[in-house]
Amino acid sequence: MTTMTQTSARFREFKMPDVGEGLTEAEILKWFVQPGDTVTDGQVVCEVETAKAAVELPIPFDGVVHELRFAEGTTVDVGEVIITVDVAPGSEDAPAPAAAAPVQEPVAAPAEEPKGRTPVLVGYGVAESSTKRRPRKGAAPEAAAVAAAVQAELNGHGSAAPVAPVVPQAPVEAPPVGRPLAKPPVRKLAKDLGIDLAAVVPTGKDGIITREDVHAAAAPVAAAVAPEAAEPVAVSVPETPATVGSARETRIPVKGVRKAIAQAMVGSAFTAPHVTEFVTVDVTRTMKLVAELKEDKEMAGVRVNPLLIIAKALLVAIKRNPEVNAAWDEANQEIVQKHYVNLGIAAATPRGLIVPNIKDAHDKTLPQLAAALGELVATARDGKTSPAAMAGGTVTITNVGVFGVDTGTPILNPGESAILAVGAIKLQPWVHKGKVKPRQVTTLALSFDHRLVDGELGSKVLADVAAILEQPKRLITWA
Repeated sequence: MTTMTQTSARFREFKMPDVGEGLTEAEILKWFVQPGDTVTDGQVVCEVETAKAAVELPIPFDGVVHELRFAEGTTVDVGEVIITVDVAPGSEDAPAPAAAAPVQEPVAAPAEEPKGRTPVLVGYGVAESSTKRRPRKGAAPEAAAVAAAVQAELNGHGSAAPVAPVVPQAPVEAPPVGRPLAKPPVRKLAKDLGIDLAAVVPTGKDGIITREDVHAAAAPVAAAVAPEAAEPVAVSVPETPATVGSARETRIPVKGVRKAIAQAMVGSAFTAPHVTEFVTVDVTRTMKLVAELKEDKEMAGVRVNPLLIIAKALLVAIKRNPEVNAAWDEANQEIVQKHYVNLGIAAATPRGLIVPNIKDAHDKTLPQLAAALGELVATARDGKTSPAAMAGGTVTITNVGVFGVDTGTPILNPGESAILAVGAIKLQPWVHKGKVKPRQVTTLALSFDHRLVDGELGSKVLADVAAILEQPKRLITWA
C-alpha cells in the first residue's frame, strides 16, 4: 500500500499505513517530531497502536516536518495523511507556514517515487530518532501560535481561541535533544500520568527509563496538585477517561487492543458453535519429566516448564487426528484442512490479551519448541509482538492455571478450530495402583468448532493429550 503522496514538488505527505492484515484504523500514541524538525529516511516519527499491537512508523524520505495533521490520542483511518514534510527547505515557492489558514497552491506533476526501496514498517526495530530543531526566525513564534490555534479548530481537536500577542524574540537555536529511551508500556504509562519522559531521570541499564522512574517522577506532581488547584490556571488538559458520580464510575473509551478483543470474541462466540469438553488427569509423571529435562544438557539455555510438554502433547494429538486442524470458509462453503500447525499461545500483556503463534510448530524438536516459547513470551511481555506474529494461527493453548484457576470454557480464536485450556496443577488425593495417594493433578478443557469437529474427533484429541501427560513416554511411541 502506498503511504506517501505529493502535494507539490516540494511537499510530500505520509499516510497512515495498514501495518497489520486488513486493519482499518490506528491510534496515534506519541509523536517523536514536531513542525520544524529535520527528519531522515527511515527515522521513526510516531508510535501508533492498532487492534493488534503498538508499532513505530518510520518516514520514507528526508526533509523538514511541515505539519502534523492529528494530535496524540486520535484514532486515524488507514490512508489518511498524518504528516507533511518539506523535502526542499529554503525554496522560494514556499506556501504559508504549517498549520496556518489554507492557501491555494499550484499543483505540480507528481515527482517520481524512488525506485528499488519499499517503506519499512516494523515494530520497535528502527534506529533511535536523531531529531534536530531548526533555528526559528524572529516572527515565527507569533505565527506558530496563531497557526496552532487555527489548525486545532480545523482538525477538530479544539477550538481556535483568541491568541495573545507574542513579543518577537531573537532567534535561538535549541540544542539537539535525543529521544528518551523507554519501552512502549512505559511510554504509555507516562502518557497516562501526564509525565514528560524528557524530564524523567533514568535508572535502568543503558539509560533506559523504567516504570519505577515514571512513578517516581509522578509522585511530586501528584503532591503539588492540591496547592496549585487553588489558583485558576488556563491549561490544555489531555484526554482522560470521563468519571461519573464523584469517581464512583469510570468510562474508558473502547479502542485499540481492547476493541479488537471485543469484536473477535463476539464474532467467534456467535459464529462458531462452541463445544467444550473436560478431563481431569494425573500429571505426576509429566512433572517428573520436566524436572529431569531441566537438568538435561540438551535443554541448556531454554526454559523448561509444564506448558512445553503440554504443547508437545497437543501437537502429537493433532498429528494423530489431523482433521481437527482445519478452518471453516463460509464464503466458499469449504472446510480448509491445514497441513501445518501454527500453535497460538494466549498471553496477557499490559495492552490486553494477545495470541501470538509459533509458526510451523509441528516441525520443531523439543529444544526448538522450548526456545520458540521462551522468545514468544519475552516478546509479548516487552510489548514488541508484531501483527505478523499474531496472524495465521491454527490452534491455541491458554494457560489459566497460572492464575490458580482449575479450568474454564475458552472461546475460539477467530479462524481457528480448537483451543485447549490448561488448569492449575495441584497436589490432590488420587487412586494410583489401587491406593489413594497424593498426586499432581490438573484439568484440561478443549473447546472446538462443532461445524468442523464432531464430538468423537474432539474427544479423541482431548483424550490423547491427557494420555500423553499421564504417560509422557507416549511422546516417543506415538510421535
